Amino acid sequence: MMAQNQTTKSISVEKYGIKNAKINYQLSAEALHNETISKGQGTEANSGALAVNTGEFTGRSPKDRFIVKDDVTKDKVWWGNINIPFSPDKFDALYNKVTDYLSEKEIYVRDSYACADPDYKLNIRVVTEHPWSNMFAFNMFLRPTEVELDGFDPEWLIINAPGFMADPALDGTRQHNFAILNFTKKIALIGGTGYTGEIKKGIFSALNFILPVYKNTLPMHCSANVGENGETAIFFGLSGTGKTTLSADPNRKLIGDDEHGWTAENTIFNFEGGCYAKVINLSSENEPDIYHAIKPGAILENVMMNDKGEVDFANTSITQNTRVSYPIYHIDNIKEPSVGKNPKNIFFLTADAFGVLPPISKLTPGQAAYHFISGYTAKVAGTEAGVTEPMPSFSACFGAPFMPLHPTKYAEMLSKKMKDSGVNVWLVNTGWTGGPYGVGTRMKLKYTRAMITAAMDGALEEANKDKYHTHSVFGLAQPRVCPNVPTQVLSPRATWNNDEGYYKTANKLAASFKDNFKQFEEYANEEILAGGPPTV
Repeated sequence: MMAQNQTTKSISVEKYGIKNAKINYQLSAEALHNETISKGQGTEANSGALAVNTGEFTGRSPKDRFIVKDDVTKDKVWWGNINIPFSPDKFDALYNKVTDYLSEKEIYVRDSYACADPDYKLNIRVVTEHPWSNMFAFNMFLRPTEVELDGFDPEWLIINAPGFMADPALDGTRQHNFAILNFTKKIALIGGTGYTGEIKKGIFSALNFILPVYKNTLPMHCSANVGENGETAIFFGLSGTGKTTLSADPNRKLIGDDEHGWTAENTIFNFEGGCYAKVINLSSENEPDIYHAIKPGAILENVMMNDKGEVDFANTSITQNTRVSYPIYHIDNIKEPSVGKNPKNIFFLTADAFGVLPPISKLTPGQAAYHFISGYTAKVAGTEAGVTEPMPSFSACFGAPFMPLHPTKYAEMLSKKMKDSGVNVWLVNTGWTGGPYGVGTRMKLKYTRAMITAAMDGALEEANKDKYHTHSVFGLAQPRVCPNVPTQVLSPRATWNNDEGYYKTANKLAASFKDNFKQFEEYANEEILAGGPPTV
């Protein structure tokens, strides 16, 4: 597919301040794969996928993410420890240093775009120091046709220079790495880190400002798929909750796995052209779509392989955050284009390591807004230094690190869209049952899939008319029965066989919800406030 892979067109990057560089423009994924190996920057797995090590950083560095504070952003961005201000003068000086660093080097340039709905299309030019970073951009952004490339006019510029190290004392950064958004100049500047997620999350963060402020469109950190009846389902969830896994349903067409917009016209569209999935403990049995997407064209990050190129997906010696990126067409059952309509079900996914939330519960509009703003999941022992027991983790709107506006802005938009479209909202615990982490076990994927299927096809509602049980601690409506799920599994208390321990832990988690929500109380209406745990 020449249009998606490679072009004979040549371009200049002199206007960006990058001088006398050797430019590799719009190379195919195969060419970038080969370049990476020939430069000793990666190896090939036995599946044919490229395997790379991203170096010092194997995940995002939230404290080193900045937004330039200027006339465009100063009165709109929710400034604080998530959206850290950066001065325009410091940005210009640092930008010039990075472009000087890239001058006279061999670099890789790619034109691509975000947003599958043509009315919201955002053209992007990506300039990278490494070939595998450019291959990541090929996988994750949407790929222009040859005709589209002829008249391509980039609106946003991404410059990615992992080898450039900032001097905090001079450059205004916290340390040597940085990811900075400049909304006036429409530039994402990334340096000092090879973690490719900074590339995709930079544009996601930009769209989280652009779409609600200028387009009356809700940006969402979610996956989405569509059934044969044309009804779209949306899955919100933080990393490790199953967002990618559960949206890859063999009976439904995948719209996308991570980033979407919900328009005023009630359309859901994918921002991206690919998927970026965690592969820790990946197996063909539990996650066949992701497993079989790991083939030529995919990039594995920070995994361990033996001398035969066989990946040990259980090995986390480099990081827990092992990843794969691949173009969306590596998944067989996809929606083309990546646009859906008629959203009918929203699922908030949480991996509750305390094992006290119901495996599925139906939310009122107030509860939906409360849990959306809360964005709860849990960290388990071993995932971070110092974490020795489950810890509650809250990320507003299930994506706080990427949300430039105040979380209530997004929650208000979601609440209105939910009410206008009559959508059902469900809280799904993909975490622990039968006790907390270390005592209980992880909820079986087949049970979670069965509950989600029953919610989408109406069987859950049909089976529980007037039978929902109100959870005494969280106030959630939990079903008593669900097709293909053992009845006992539906009651977290029943799985514990220890009522005293269960309620003690449940009340402790409910108190964490309340404490976290204090920062939002002055912005929330009575309906939202009433959506929290009622007994704490």
